[in-house]
Amino acid sequence: MDIFNQLLGGFATAATPINLLWALAGCALGTAIGVLPGLGPAVTVAMLLPITGQVEPTASMIFFAGIYYGAMYGGSTTSILLNTPGETGTMVTALEGFKMAKSGRAGAALATSAIGSFVAGTIATVLVTLFAPLLADFAVQLGPPEYFCLMLLAFTTVSAVLGQSSLRGLTALFLGLAMGLVGIDQITGQVRYTGGVLEFMDGIEVVLVAVGLFAVTEALYNALYEGRNPSTLNRMTRAHMTRTEWRRSWPAWLRGTAIGFPFGTIPAGGSEIPTFLSYATERKLAAPEHQAEFGGAGAIEGVAGPEAANNAAVTATLVPLLTLGIPTSVTAAILLSALQNYGIQAGPQLFQTSSTLVWALIASLYIGNVMLLVLNLPMVGLWVKLLRIPRAPLYAGILIFATVGVYGMRQSAFDLFLMYGLSLAGIAMRRFDFPIAPVIVGLILGPLAEAHLRNAIAIGEGSWLVFFQRPMSATLLAAVALVLITPRALAWHRRA
Repeated sequence: MDIFNQLLGGFATAATPINLLWALAGCALGTAIGVLPGLGPAVTVAMLLPITGQVEPTASMIFFAGIYYGAMYGGSTTSILLNTPGETGTMVTALEGFKMAKSGRAGAALATSAIGSFVAGTIATVLVTLFAPLLADFAVQLGPPEYFCLMLLAFTTVSAVLGQSSLRGLTALFLGLAMGLVGIDQITGQVRYTGGVLEFMDGIEVVLVAVGLFAVTEALYNALYEGRNPSTLNRMTRAHMTRTEWRRSWPAWLRGTAIGFPFGTIPAGGSEIPTFLSYATERKLAAPEHQAEFGGAGAIEGVAGPEAANNAAVTATLVPLLTLGIPTSVTAAILLSALQNYGIQAGPQLFQTSSTLVWALIASLYIGNVMLLVLNLPMVGLWVKLLRIPRAPLYAGILIFATVGVYGMRQSAFDLFLMYGLSLAGIAMRRFDFPIAPVIVGLILGPLAEAHLRNAIAIGEGSWLVFFQRPMSATLLAAVALVLITPRALAWHRRA
């Protein structure tokens, strides 16, 4: 009852006209930022910190939170329509969403994305309200061995599920891992694998690789190999979901929420791991008659699950941020610095020292989710009109869009050469049926996995047995073994 009363007080604060305006501004700006590749909520919040320095703290945090989860909504739009992920968390959405758009089901993909985001965000906000301290206590007990095994599970799951074969999936994964090693060693500070190129000192930008391998590859591949074929991209049959698609979407929304929320509470790679795991789960659990849609005409579960996981993970980042003062994503780290700018220290005492701000922020999540649904659903018909643009100017626009977005990140011409070089590699991978998604997974999680591996070995005093001596890490290793062995055992059994 005490939590309920505090939440009501939070709604009273968040529902004031000025705070509602800040929430609406944050949601609208976040949606626009998510559509644009290269910007992202972290950069946007960092840029706006000086401007909002004179704004009342509660209003400022409501505004920044709106930008954060609004960007997750917006990132799915270009992923589905143009195969251009606006955010790393929406890369998985492009796998099936873009295929749905090409087969005339862009409206259904956008609808399940928006509604799934709303469902996941609302459920995750309820969980934040009720169980934040409990979940944070569990998350803080995990150490480097558990984090490394968790990432190993993500690696094996993604490489085993995506692509025509596990070998191709692993090859793509190792390519991403290799790119993730470029730059400065996180632990020793040594420069490695840069080839003397100064631009590689800070590593290879994930958004640059995602835009190059998804958007630019798509445009160039179509120009090279599908330019003479009749276009299916500009065909759109409807802007809503059928009853069957509703029935297929809601279990995926719930499963995606269940996968995404726990990941948001731990520093294990943000929303990328749960979205890939959600996609792998939906692909495994899909009915036999729907299996062919994955990688073909586009399976709606492959959009619904990852989008729900993405938004649940984003909402869950508030758990360790508010209760422990631990940011589990780049944007959460910027939000933490915003709190510190106001002289507010996030941590276990925050609910007592700044309870008005905390509960107003939590209440604003409920309000913001409704705002985003209202902003996004009516615009489905508007967005799908992009598909009526003829193929040549559409892909020319994608190339311009990608070039401007990537150049805007660091104002570096080198980044453009790298992006187009990676797109050529993407064309070759697509021609020979190598999946692109594991490259992104390896690039994002490779450096984190390496750091956790080395820290785990240090904890074990040089012994690899540390991974088997801890119950959670041993369980995760068993899950990795099951992912690798089960498909082969089943195939052997069928042949026998």
